[in-house]
Formats: sequence, structure tokens, C-alpha cells
Amino acid sequence: MGLSIGIVGLPNVGKSTLFNALSTAKAEAANYPFCTIEPNVGVVIVPDDRLAKIDTVIHAERILPTTFNFVDIAGLVRGASKGEGLGNQFLSHIREADAIVQVARCFEDPNVIHVENKVDPVADVATVTTELCLKDLETVTKRRDKALKMAKSNDPKEKLAAEICELLIKHLDDGKPARTAQVPETVEAQVVVRELQLLTIKPSFYIANIDEATIANPEANKHLLALQQLAAAEHTFVVPVCGALESQIAELDPSDRPEFLESAGLKEPGLNAVIRAGYKLLGLLTFFTAGKVEVRAWTTRIGAKAPQAAGVIHTDFEKGFIKAEVMWWEDLVKLGSEAKCRDAGKLAIEGKEYVMRDGDVVHFRFNV
Repeated sequence: MGLSIGIVGLPNVGKSTLFNALSTAKAEAANYPFCTIEPNVGVVIVPDDRLAKIDTVIHAERILPTTFNFVDIAGLVRGASKGEGLGNQFLSHIREADAIVQVARCFEDPNVIHVENKVDPVADVATVTTELCLKDLETVTKRRDKALKMAKSNDPKEKLAAEICELLIKHLDDGKPARTAQVPETVEAQVVVRELQLLTIKPSFYIANIDEATIANPEANKHLLALQQLAAAEHTFVVPVCGALESQIAELDPSDRPEFLESAGLKEPGLNAVIRAGYKLLGLLTFFTAGKVEVRAWTTRIGAKAPQAAGVIHTDFEKGFIKAEVMWWEDLVKLGSEAKCRDAGKLAIEGKEYVMRDGDVVHFRFNV
């Protein structure tokens, strides 16, 4: 689907370290600000143990998981909205992402420089959020001024745009992201907001980069607890991850990872939780296709109908959509074959209005 999540934060909070562990694309990681200038894009596999379970029935030639993109964006600093620290370049990279995850440093280490000379994740988040709000404030103010001029001709769209912009200006000026503003839910109002392409309208969550000492007992980390309080107030969430530990896990042979994770008191790499959180944030679900050639996971939006999901595989599937033969993945695994699902009444023939479920195993029928 080409969806991406931009990883942002102050310099030296662990963004590039986490990115390197997330993906096979290696960003440079070093102990000085602005080490990352151009954004690095990593294609990340979405962990899903349902694939292997489905394949115990299908015995396909290959198994292909679904993926999406993480983008490592260089560290923002105070004044980025005015161009400080190459801020304009960084902000444009954020604009291209579908969602944002802010990495905040929640560990003490005198050997790792902090750009603000203190460890305070809430303050770090506030600095980044303020810079994004200031950039959005500039965008909204320009649009408001244009709307006021054009509204003199009694253009209803421009009058509405001026009203929406005034509302957003007050909200952003308080340092609050646009996504928390009480914008009317009418189609016309939402079009105005969408056309602004605001940075802070994007869905967002936090990664707390914690130390190895508190990875098995996050409640002992006072910085993490403070960040969790902030996230709760914003109706979002925090994923605690130890960047240093994740880097070690990423370098291990897969066969050696379970023992290493057990020794660290973990059931799975922390980055698996980050990937699932990103998937959830973007409102995505996974469906499967299963045949002798491959068992494959695909990504579509929650609420997508069958033709839209078919279009993820190939545009011709959507154009020529006829029907979808749908099984629930657990039924397929439990009963042991498509034929047995059909005999048990667990295979449904669905039309264009069928809304996809996370976990559907589908055969699409089409004609172009």
C-alpha cells in the first residue's frame, strides 16, 4: 500500500538505532546531532504467526508476510520551524509520512550527549510538538488570510475555510496538535482541513527508549511513567523499547534469538510491538491468500470492502471483481482444507458490499 510512518524526535534519542533494528536498511547512528540528514526508508515485515499456521494446511512453496514502511527522519531541534538545524528539510519529510511516531529518550547515560543537556522525555516531546505546531500555524495563517480576501465575494467555501482556520490558529497557538482540535465533522469542514496537509493532523504515538535495567520492569522507569501520563492525556499510547537491546537482537541469527530474549526477560522483540502499534495507528488489517504457490498476507484499511482489498493485489482484480470466496483463518486451520470448510458451511460467497475482516482467507474471482 506504500504507507509509511515517520520516526521523529530530538537528536541522539535513539531514532536511527531503533530504525536499524526495525529494518534491513541501515541508517548511520552516531553520538552527535544531525548524523541523519536524508530520510532512510525501511520496509518492515509485520509479524504474524497466523501465516505459519495457515501453511500447516496449505504446504505452499513460500510464505510472504505483509509489510509497510518506516522512515527515519533526522533529529528536530528547537527552531526547526524557522529552519534551524536544517529544519525545513526535515519538516518536509514528515509531511510525506502517513503517521508519526515520536521517539523519546527515557534512559540516563552520561556517555550519550543530549541536545538539551538533560533527560526529560516530556520536555523533549513538547519541543518537537511545538516545532510542528509552529510550522502548521504558519500554514494555517496563510490559508486564513487568503480565505478572508476571497470570502469578500461571498464564496461559502472560503467563509468556512476562514472559520476553520481561526479555530485551528487558536488551538495551534496553545501548542496543541491539530488532530486534537474540535473541528466540525461535516464533509465540507473535513475537506478544508485535509487540503491544509498539516503535520500535526497525522495520527501519532510514542516510543520510549528505555535502558536494559528496566526493560523487564518498565514501571521502575520514572521517565517512562511520565511519558505514559502525557500519552494518556492525548488519547494515544507509548511502546517501551530498549534500543540497545533491540540492536543486539537484530544482529543475532534467528535461531539464537529465543534464548537471548528469555535471558532478557522478554517474550518477543520489543520492536514487534512497535510494528503492531504502527499498523493499529494507521487503521490497517491483514487478510490472506492461500494456494500451493504461496501463502501471503496483504494489507488494507479497516472498513475496506472486498473489491478494494482485491485491488491491493492487482488493480485488475478490483476493476473486474465478481465475487470473493471467504474463509476465516481459524476455520481453515481447524478443519484442515478449503473443501472441508465448504462442506461445513464455513466458506462464504461474498459480493461487492462485503466488509473485510482481519484474518479473512480470500479467493477473489474477477473478469477483465
